[in-house]
Amino acid sequence: MKTQEEIIKRCLKGDETAFSTLYHQFSSKMMVVCIRYSSDHESAQDLLQEGFIRVFQHLHQFKNEGSLEGWIRRIMVNLALETYRKTINLRNQTELPSEYESEHPLSAEDIMSQLNANELLSLVQQLPPTYRLVFNLYEFEGAKHHEIAQQLGISEGTSKSNLHDAKKLLQKWVSKLMYDTNNQK
Repeated sequence: MKTQEEIIKRCLKGDETAFSTLYHQFSSKMMVVCIRYSSDHESAQDLLQEGFIRVFQHLHQFKNEGSLEGWIRRIMVNLALETYRKTINLRNQTELPSEYESEHPLSAEDIMSQLNANELLSLVQQLPPTYRLVFNLYEFEGAKHHEIAQQLGISEGTSKSNLHDAKKLLQKWVSKLMYDTNNQK
């Protein structure tokens, strides 16, 4: 198989090898997206599998305009949002833990120099669900607060507040993690 268009055409004809090729071409990138929106690896795998089922069901709607990767990513993000809407009442946010305030604010450079991507991803997964959604949509998907508010059925102010609280909570956890790491040396 040579081109993306050829793979898509073969998928549309039911070619299982083409399905497998498409899955393997994008599954690792989409797993990263799914992990960011999930609270654990198992949930992320479920999201990935359901997402690819939808990709294959709706592949006929992709018109080779724009990026196939972007189109698949949008399906994964929309599925994550739909999943949360079904399981969580987004209007009733979980209270922040009492240790919410960080005593020693960190810069982005400090954080990035001390933590690897997996550690940072693990912290994002620990955010309360609404905070995680807003954080991911704003920071990784580039959505604006009015778009997030519309997608989640919350006010724009709530979106801004949730993003602010998510960042403060992540900063607190990173500070604690760095403090604990430095004290173990």
